[in-house]
Amino acid sequence: MSAGTIAKGRVAATRRLQRRSFHVRHAPDPPSAQTSQLLASYAAHPPHPLTLNSLVAFGQPLTPESILRSVSFVLSEIPRRLARRARALETLPFIVGTNPYVSKTLNAYRQSFQFLASYPPVTTLEENTSFTAELSHLVESHRNDIPTMAKGFQECVKYMSPTQISSFLDGAIRNRISVRLIAEQHIALSQALERQTEVGLTSHYGIVDMACSPAAMVKMCGAFVSELCEATLGAAPTIVLDGHQDTTFAYVPVHLEYILTEILKNAFRATVERHYQLHGTTSVHQVTPVTVTISPPPSPASPFLSIRVRDQGGGVSPSNMARIFSYAFTTAGYAESDGGGPYAAQHVGGSAAVGGSTGTGDGNLFGEITGKGVQVGLGTIAGLGYGLPMSRLYARYFGGSLDLFSLDGWGSDVYVKLRSVDQVGNAQI
Repeated sequence: MSAGTIAKGRVAATRRLQRRSFHVRHAPDPPSAQTSQLLASYAAHPPHPLTLNSLVAFGQPLTPESILRSVSFVLSEIPRRLARRARALETLPFIVGTNPYVSKTLNAYRQSFQFLASYPPVTTLEENTSFTAELSHLVESHRNDIPTMAKGFQECVKYMSPTQISSFLDGAIRNRISVRLIAEQHIALSQALERQTEVGLTSHYGIVDMACSPAAMVKMCGAFVSELCEATLGAAPTIVLDGHQDTTFAYVPVHLEYILTEILKNAFRATVERHYQLHGTTSVHQVTPVTVTISPPPSPASPFLSIRVRDQGGGVSPSNMARIFSYAFTTAGYAESDGGGPYAAQHVGGSAAVGGSTGTGDGNLFGEITGKGVQVGLGTIAGLGYGLPMSRLYARYFGGSLDLFSLDGWGSDVYVKLRSVDQVGNAQI
């Protein structure tokens, strides 16, 4: 080979390297000295235990004085919880912390912490009106934190074990539920006080509905999921609602809405795909219905309400049963031959919520608690792996449970056991 040929080869290789793009990861910028000191101070003092009685008490009765006590509670407790999550993110392995999605979440926590920790005391209703507007904006700004973090962990599975990821996400999501409960309860109570003369008597104490109707929630979530399933898969099963349909109990409707929507999405998808597998996509056979059974109302002797969702979607293969509550366990978007089955697709929303900064909320997991309902962001029937594990966290938050039982080759039963929040009393949440 001539020297000229070698030289030309080197030039070509150099040009290829120059054209190749490299992604260089950088460690997140450290917080300012002031923010760092504040974080250390708040993180050193654990949050006070949160009880439902303490949240509901601000609305019983609802007065200007109770609202000012509520805002003081918000400014005391939310920064403590944000500080602990920021510290938890800072202690992740270095390579995980440099992930742009994880880094973005950490910066968001720091900024919100700084805002609330340095906010001046609120002493009048006029000041509370301004604060509530800013708090609403802050809540909205964090709407995509979980999908963003999900994407980050999805890219970092080589650096943390599944157990480590699950433990971290459990803590992050539970913390998030408590933060949003405190914030949304204060926002709802503040708005209720402003329109108190217009509304009159109501079963709501902020975001808690003392007469929440599971049957009405099933119908609402079922209508949404049916439309979603029709648009995504071309067909949808009907819902047969039985049991005690007139049951009501005290609960947080947006939590029940999230749980039911996720369970019904899985049941609908499994049922339709099983129908296509057995009868083809052009069959005149009716898609088998999904049956939802509601238990009698809670009582002092039995403070729980139970809901069973039964489908004939083929069930879960035994090899996958142990993984259905694992974060990011999914076969959505993969060939069906991998044996995952419909219940393997626990992803919600996908990365639509991660990369976009448009604020539209597409694919966002937590639009359900901003007052706009789950319809804001559950735009796909399967997408980012958090549906069942997050639903179980929501159910467990007030001392309930969520269990799935499968008859492989036939279908699945999901049992949701929810503790009426007026029976929770001073139990810590």
